Amino acid sequence: MSFRTALTGLNAASADLGVISNNIANNNTTGFKSSRAEFGDIYSLSDLGTSTRRSIGTGIKLNAVAQQFKQGNLETTSNPLDLAIDGEGFFALKDTDGSMLYTRAGAFGLDKEGYVVNSLSQRLQGYQTNPTTGLIDTGNEGDLRTQTANIDPEQTTTGEFGLNLNAGEVALNPANFDFNDSRTYSFASAMTIYDSLGNDHSLNAYFVRGSAIPAAAPAGTTAAWQVFFSMDGMQLDGSALPAAGAAQPYGTLCFDAFGKILGTLDASGAATGTSGIVLAGAGLPPAGTGIVPTNGPDPITGIGTPNGAESPINSSGTPAGVTIKFDSVTQYGSPSSTNAATQDGYATGRVVGVDVGEDGSISGRYSNGQAKVLGQVILANFRNAQGLSPIGNSSWVETAVSGQPVKGPPGTASLGLVRAGALELSNVQLSEELVKMISAQRNFQANAQVISTADQMTQTLLNIR
Repeated sequence: MSFRTALTGLNAASADLGVISNNIANNNTTGFKSSRAEFGDIYSLSDLGTSTRRSIGTGIKLNAVAQQFKQGNLETTSNPLDLAIDGEGFFALKDTDGSMLYTRAGAFGLDKEGYVVNSLSQRLQGYQTNPTTGLIDTGNEGDLRTQTANIDPEQTTTGEFGLNLNAGEVALNPANFDFNDSRTYSFASAMTIYDSLGNDHSLNAYFVRGSAIPAAAPAGTTAAWQVFFSMDGMQLDGSALPAAGAAQPYGTLCFDAFGKILGTLDASGAATGTSGIVLAGAGLPPAGTGIVPTNGPDPITGIGTPNGAESPINSSGTPAGVTIKFDSVTQYGSPSSTNAATQDGYATGRVVGVDVGEDGSISGRYSNGQAKVLGQVILANFRNAQGLSPIGNSSWVETAVSGQPVKGPPGTASLGLVRAGALELSNVQLSEELVKMISAQRNFQANAQVISTADQMTQTLLNIR
């Protein structure tokens, strides 16, 4: 009996040492989770199937090797696609054979097709973006993939000048305005705008402080400034700049005695109802929204031919006109200056980088300064994570014991956050494992001594005569 009991002890100590050695060997393995050997004692049963108070244990058995899913330390890296989970959850991966597996190792990169993969070409799973709205569609899961094509250009539809016009400027006669003579205007500013093909154009605004207050000016108006526009050194309809005194203002800015803008007027002197002036290229703009333009092609794209006031803007269907806002323009007693000039258009651009947010959203950065959401990382969690079956490479697959995965965006429910440019290290505590190794060694030696002692007792019996 003693031989068998001690033998189970030797086996148990050997198994314990095996678990410890595996932990130590994976001390530097990304996303590795340490294991713990769990043992149970063995008792012989009586004829009735139960042990008695006089039963002597017959040894020990290995009940389970349980992995410990506690958080490992995070290490920063220089790769933006290195991802670490800060909290609970697993990355969901699709293997090359289509099967699903789960891991905490987030060393990812891009393959030749732009998919986010690990070193084994397993594809990271996530939510896709809606092609129409560009927003994350949580009902559409699939392989995460970056966009390698250029981002489409966006035509400018709205621009805004943030200016201060010097209240101390001497009034000038707008009838003498000349695009080429700075003495005929009080201040000039510019912004870059884009057409439907992403071509950039320089839109210049010229401000002339007038001496008269227009009849349609809002109540309380004490100063009025006429504004003229040119684009790329030409008129908005593409024709040459007019001679001195021949240009017509596109609108008027009206200010009160405190330097606040009260509103704008169109070229005909009618209030627009908003602090905006619509620069249209052909036809009459809607009533009360802009100025009466000169007939001609689209001012932004240059497409189209001169047409009548009630004809289509141009034959291409490209939206014509840019609304220029002046909501933040002031008239204070300091030098005229441009504080901001913004607009909503941009040229085409190529991907120059990828950023991953804490919520798992993957955004592409483009050379034109724009950003576009490409997808969102999915995290999965299990009711019984220790029921997962390890398959190597710091990965697991679900089992009946673990239950089905509960998936969602990072930071929701029980799921942790995603840290970009970081990796989760092994959660092995090396000093603790070394102490356990000494204990396992002593257990092995003690059980070996039991066998040696039992052998001596047996030898003694055999020597009785």
